[in-house]
Amino acid sequence: MNIFIDKIIKEYDGRRVLDVESLQIKDGAFCGVIGPNGSGKSTLLNIIAGLTEATSGQVFYEEHGVTEPPFKNMTMVFQAPYLLRTTVEKNIAYPLKLRGWKPQDIDKRVRELADELGLTDFLKHKSWNLSGGEAQKVALARALSFRPDLLLLDEPTANIDPAATAEIERMLKKTNEEEGTTIIVITHNLVQAKRLCKEILLLNKGEAVEFGPGEKMLRNPDNELTRRFIAGEILT
Repeated sequence: MNIFIDKIIKEYDGRRVLDVESLQIKDGAFCGVIGPNGSGKSTLLNIIAGLTEATSGQVFYEEHGVTEPPFKNMTMVFQAPYLLRTTVEKNIAYPLKLRGWKPQDIDKRVRELADELGLTDFLKHKSWNLSGGEAQKVALARALSFRPDLLLLDEPTANIDPAATAEIERMLKKTNEEEGTTIIVITHNLVQAKRLCKEILLLNKGEAVEFGPGEKMLRNPDNELTRRFIAGEILT
């Protein structure tokens, strides 16, 4: 799914928190969004997701003129997973039931994702008994269940252990490469961004500082602010 950002501004009580002039995230991209706290990362992601309305400007989906978020073909995973108070199996199956999938197809897809993410032994477990890493893997499996065209993630591995992080990263990479899903992920982990992201966007004070190929940006950025951020300096 192509995403076009056109003069997006977001203000809260007269304070501007986001001001992105122009940006295109192409179909099949794996884009990382980095930047210091308060730089507008989550605000931008929420606007793309249709969860927050921009003060002005527009997000276009697929092509110019399409401004309504295609909710049936997109999904979002948050830092803190929101799960239904039921079993793992029913959590993963829920989007498929909403979309009218046949029971046998739902069962096949649920078990396929459970196998990929090491959740097979947890399918009958209640969601509230899961560890943080297990819950986040269930949230990702549920998000991927209907094969979305656009997947948005807000620091999905911030609070989980390295093993669960590795499983989630592997699944994200596979989904992007094999299914062509456009993925936009907010991360504070620059090593993770290097492992996963084909493109990286640096935000600072709500503005797009630099956007380009991930490896080049992290090794040899064009902008001095990007160099300072990667070096660990606090941007002001």
